[in-house]
This record gives sequence, structure tokens and C-alpha cells, in this order.
Amino acid sequence: MIELPVIDATGLNGRDCAARARLAGEIGRVCREIGFFYLAGHGLPPAFLDQVMAATRAFFALPQAQKEALKISAGSDNCGYVGLRAEALDPGNNVDDKEAFNIRVDPPWAPPARAGLWPELTGFALTMTDYFHRLLRLGVDLHRPIARDLGLADDFFEASFSQPMATLRLLHYPPASARADGGFGAGAHTDYGNLTLLLTDDAGGLEVQQHDGTWIAVPHIPGAFVCNIGDCLMRWTNDAYRSTTHRVTNPAGRDRYSMAFFLDAAADALVEAIPGCTGPGNPARYPPVRAGDYLASRFAATYGFKPPAT
Repeated sequence: MIELPVIDATGLNGRDCAARARLAGEIGRVCREIGFFYLAGHGLPPAFLDQVMAATRAFFALPQAQKEALKISAGSDNCGYVGLRAEALDPGNNVDDKEAFNIRVDPPWAPPARAGLWPELTGFALTMTDYFHRLLRLGVDLHRPIARDLGLADDFFEASFSQPMATLRLLHYPPASARADGGFGAGAHTDYGNLTLLLTDDAGGLEVQQHDGTWIAVPHIPGAFVCNIGDCLMRWTNDAYRSTTHRVTNPAGRDRYSMAFFLDAAADALVEAIPGCTGPGNPARYPPVRAGDYLASRFAATYGFKPPAT
């Protein structure tokens, strides 16, 4: 059963005031309640999404030595390969049963410093760069209805996302194994930044924790993204919006593939309670912090080192 709402993004970039008001109301309501929703009507063609999924599968099918040659490190700017059981999103419990490849595409204002982190797969870099830029535009655009819902000007977040931090993370979860430690593919966690746009195959496994502590499955909807807010946007809204704990259970008898796009504000953007989210009896709950410093602190807990924020 589908429990999360499906929001149709049609009209996101249009001039129809009614459509823009609808989007603001629907996104605002779900962000205040559970922080997760399906996003349909986003305009990315199904054939292109199939191409991205095929490229993801091709990367993880590479020989292990080729993947290890692209291994993430403290100096890699959060780019590169993360091996099986190499990280823990729930550090107090068990390591995650997954492998990943993190991509950060060089923006126009930066020199091309990451060219060596592409695998030798025909068309891979072109496909992922195209996908990265499309999701970057979609993620930034989604901040307009968010601003409107919060009673702000549509362009309130524009300056903070003029040079955003963003990471595209390709993920592979092997079939469930009889692990004695009872670990998950991805331990229970909240996302770090502002917005996540997730594309999955049909293997299932994603689960979201409701506020009463129960877990609900998030089934696959072809062509739709699963979108959720992260801790940084929750801080910005002084907890008016909720980042929600979620996890991944490895499927039985098959592999699971997904692509998560994490969107964060510019490294020097100041994250503090925004106008309208504080008042008498509701003071700011978090001290101001630069987005880059906050993100780096979260990486440190997951990877065991502090990569540079930009």
C-alpha cells in the first residue's frame, strides 16, 4: 500500500498562480507532517531515467579493482567509491551492507578538478553529468514553493543556492544475507542537507519511520522520485519542517539499485531560523551555522574523517 502522498510537480516553472499555490500547499503540508513524498510530473523522460539506471548497474558490475581505484578519501571532496560495509549511517549500531559511488560535477565557476574520478565506461560521465544538472535545477526550483509555503518571497533561497553543494550518490545493495549482526543495507538515519531526490528500481526496501515509531514501506512508483527534506532545512525552519528517519532493508534474492541526489546550500550560506519560524514562546532552537561546516561535521561521523566542504 502506498502511504506517502504523491505530489504532481506540473506547473512548478509555469505562470499559473493556482498551480504554484497548490504546489506550495501540498509540499508545505507534507514537510510539516512526515517530510517524505513522491514527486511526479517532474519532466524527466522515462527513457532517460532508464538510461541512468542502466549506467548505475554498469558501474557496480565493474571488476572490484577498477572500483577500488576510485576509492573515496579525505582529500577527494566527498567524491569516489565507497566499498561494501565501509560506512555506518547509524554509527551506534552496525555497518551498512551496501556500496556506493559519489559524484560531484564541477560547476561552471570551478576548475575541472574531478576528471580522474570517472570510471572507464563509455557514455557514463556524459549521462551522469546530464542527470546531475537536471536534478540540480529541479531541486533548486523546489525551494520556490517551499519559500512560498513559509510566507516568504519565492526567491528567498536563491542567494543561498547560487553555488550549491550537491552530490549524486549511486547505490548498490546486495541481496539480503544471514548476517549475525542483523544489520541493514542503510541504517536508520536522517539526511544531512536540504532536499534529497531519490530514484530507485523496483526491488523495494526503503522504509520510513512515522512519528509513532512504526515503520512503513515505500514502494516503487515508476518514473516518480522519492523526495525528502534533510536536517539542514529543518534547522532553517526551526523544526517547522521535519526531517524523518528512514532506512533500507536489503531485498531477498536480488540486488537493489538506487540513485540519491543530495542538495545542500552553498558552503558559506548561513543557516539560521528564517523569518516567521520564531516568535514569542518559540525561540530559535539551533545556533547559526555555515552550511559547509554543518555538512562536514555530519560526514565526519559517517566516514571517520572530515572531507572539505567545497
